[in-house]
Amino acid sequence: MMLTLYNYWRSGTSHRTRIALALKGLDYTYVPVELTAAAQREADFLARNPQGLVPALETEDGETLTQSMAIIEWLEETHPEPPLLPKDPVARAKVRAIANAVACDIHPLGNLRVLQYLRKEYAQDDAGVAEWSMRWIKDGFGAIEQMLADGPGGPWCWGKEPTLADVCLVPQIYAAVSRYALDIRYYRRLAEIDMAAAAHPAFQAAHPTRQPDAR
Repeated sequence: MMLTLYNYWRSGTSHRTRIALALKGLDYTYVPVELTAAAQREADFLARNPQGLVPALETEDGETLTQSMAIIEWLEETHPEPPLLPKDPVARAKVRAIANAVACDIHPLGNLRVLQYLRKEYAQDDAGVAEWSMRWIKDGFGAIEQMLADGPGGPWCWGKEPTLADVCLVPQIYAAVSRYALDIRYYRRLAEIDMAAAAHPAFQAAHPTRQPDAR
């Protein structure tokens, strides 16, 4: 039985999960979940993930895993090569800190359900929603740029090979550039990482525009 990934082409959490799968060299069946049509709130999907969020990964044993960071950690534990975390404990903590700066602090504030709530409950138009999103993206990217300055250099977040930090950061860069036209060149290290990702086969394969449900 092959892995099955329930995801959405433009979802940042789906994007990071696809990158991790590609870096591990794992094949999977791609099942699109159309978020804009509220497919994530239909009964059959809620039976897989009561939160009504993508992604969900069905394993070869028929188990269903949810939450992208938990899925990626499961991949790291069950398919340790190539590693997404450094061996040194301090370096591992710093890579996780960068990853969580995206996964816990930036991404959730720009999630579809949050933006929909701003529109519905606070009557924000597209400009207001964009201003909200960019406030948190710029704040987070500025901090991450400083965190990267304490690392070993590039071309990736933490040296010569992609890590969990890149898996999380690159989709957030894509969202900032494609949705809000952020000039990533303002952030020297982030721009360097984005260029490395653009040339890497795993990141290319996982790119939103290359997914079967992309439009």
